Amino acid sequence: MQAPPSPHLTHPVMYHRWSEMTFMHWRYPPAAIQRLLPPGLTVETFDGAAWVGLTTFLMEDVRAPGVPALPWLSRFPETNVRTYVRDELGRDGVWFLSLDAGRLLAVLGARATYGLPYFWSRMAVRAVGERRGYRCRRRLPGPVGARCDAIVEVGPPFAEPERDELAHFLTARYRLFTTVAGRTATAQIEHPDWPLRHARLVRLDQDLLQAGGLDAPDHPPVLHGSPGVPVRIGMWTR
Repeated sequence: MQAPPSPHLTHPVMYHRWSEMTFMHWRYPPAAIQRLLPPGLTVETFDGAAWVGLTTFLMEDVRAPGVPALPWLSRFPETNVRTYVRDELGRDGVWFLSLDAGRLLAVLGARATYGLPYFWSRMAVRAVGERRGYRCRRRLPGPVGARCDAIVEVGPPFAEPERDELAHFLTARYRLFTTVAGRTATAQIEHPDWPLRHARLVRLDQDLLQAGGLDAPDHPPVLHGSPGVPVRIGMWTR
């Protein structure tokens, strides 16, 4: 099954690469997610459930147009807690409950320009063979010490028949929603299809979902791995 097409951005304002990605997703009752959303956004469901993702990855080559990537500033770990929504115009996208990043300047910039709920954290991503290790301890703002420690083993690439509707629902997302100056705003995200790989969860110790207002998951997550994709981010609009 083909993924939905990505938009083509003629005037991106940021370039990224999201590398060593692991998607972990859990089902939740739609009402448990809807209560966390601002007016004008409605939780999007698949198979009758809302889905919450814990995405862990390495942010690389972060830069603005016309500016080279800087070795230290442009590379850092990130871990997001996200869900999927639609706005009043029927546009689907991602709503972030939290975004933890290992660079304070990136946290301050994203909070100031996009209103995204970024947190500064002590973080690490380690790739050794087929094993991926992710570590996150929240610093500022609180709750201080909120954590995510995960070890994942990535397997073979998905065969085309395995790239099913659920895989695309959870990974092929080309829009984010946020709140800027008290009003809902949106920005488009351009990236190629994720080269998805099977993944097995070896260990997970986290309370980032609970810090975002959710009950702790009571069932194993659905996992997808990927070596990553290049990303272009558009400016937010209403």
